[in-house]
Amino acid sequence: MIKLSINGKGEISFMGRLRDKPYMTYALLGIMVLVYLLMTISGGTENVANLVRFGAKYNPLIRAGEYWRLLTPIFIHIGFTHILMNGITLYFIGQYVETLFGHWRFLLIFLVSGIAGNLASFAFSPSLSAGASTSIFGLFGAFMMLGESFSRNQAIVSMARTFLLFIVLNIATDIFVSGIDIASHLGGLVGGFLIAYVSGVTFGKVSLVKRIVAGITLVVIIIAMFIMGMRSSF
Repeated sequence: MIKLSINGKGEISFMGRLRDKPYMTYALLGIMVLVYLLMTISGGTENVANLVRFGAKYNPLIRAGEYWRLLTPIFIHIGFTHILMNGITLYFIGQYVETLFGHWRFLLIFLVSGIAGNLASFAFSPSLSAGASTSIFGLFGAFMMLGESFSRNQAIVSMARTFLLFIVLNIATDIFVSGIDIASHLGGLVGGFLIAYVSGVTFGKVSLVKRIVAGITLVVIIIAMFIMGMRSSF
């Protein structure tokens, strides 16, 4: 549906149409593709030195003070298959979440989930890692929050159950496939679940008590994982 409005000068404005589009999802995808192309022409997306140069999660450098590496890995991918699969998933899932939560809430959930996932990896995994899957699992977590908060809405509950099955299948795959950073996925999932309560949604009210409890829990988890990562021996 296209919404048009007429301003005081009788001119047609297309801002309503823009607001209806999941432009945050498109922008995030655009950034990922741009970073992938830059990495490809400057040394490759599977080159360890290039991954570190562009901001992959690398524990020793985070401990050295490069804390921005808890954010930048979200936009970095290792190989074409990696960005293809994450890009397709974000394209479809991102549109749903952005529509339900609104543009800026969606962006908040995406970024906080990614940081939480990278912190979990920092705390529990010594491996170099990167990818938007931390944030994507956070979007799955946001759906779980919707299923719990709006349990009387059958459409939302049905969608939440579908994504719960998808989460279980993905975690099962993580366990049996080598090279997957399961800690980052679980961290992103929990981060997304909690930050979704804090952000709220555009179409209904979320319990203030739940929002406060979720916010405190998220902060405690983030601080705990950061301390664990800083004190770990790997």
